[in-house]
Amino acid sequence: MPSQSAGPAPRPEPQRRRRADAQRNYDLLVAAARDVFHDHGVDAPLDDIARRAGVGNATMYRHFPTRRELIIAVYSEEVAELCARSQSLLAEDLPGDALFGWLQDFIAHVAAKRELALSITEDRTGQRSALFDRWHHSMHTAASALLTRAQSADAVRADLNASELLTLANGIALTATDATQADRLVLLIRQGTDTPSTPAHSIRES
Repeated sequence: MPSQSAGPAPRPEPQRRRRADAQRNYDLLVAAARDVFHDHGVDAPLDDIARRAGVGNATMYRHFPTRRELIIAVYSEEVAELCARSQSLLAEDLPGDALFGWLQDFIAHVAAKRELALSITEDRTGQRSALFDRWHHSMHTAASALLTRAQSADAVRADLNASELLTLANGIALTATDATQADRLVLLIRQGTDTPSTPAHSIRES
């Protein structure tokens, strides 16, 4: 048992505060990088990202020693948001609308973030392949949940699977000339996968 003259035990609050500050800086850097990469491409100066985040370069490099690691963090956030959107759509009243609305989000994601994803180079450990497997699995899981719900409501054909839908959506993302054409192609897919009892649909307004 410590003597009465011993000083007070160290308090954990400063350590927790440092962790919170570190997380805040991490979040600020990822948010800033998303904006800078969107505005100026993935080769934008990292100094610009640090300035936009309001942190010093040393802080940025402590969190992200390389551009590659920052790009991975940004793209991970993009995928997480896309998949979170699918979870919220599971509560929509119209399962068919939820499914094809998310497919439009997926197409917009692929079209806008393809350069970001392709800039993640492979390394000796195979990290890139592992990351892409995980991201693809997350998106496939998101699509499957929405599709299963739509099929249970007799909103789409029962013989359709998530891989087929994502392949079609990916093709639209890579070939459509603009958002209007992409929406038109999604509508054609929807009409081609409707059940006989499904009402006619229109293109979702952006």
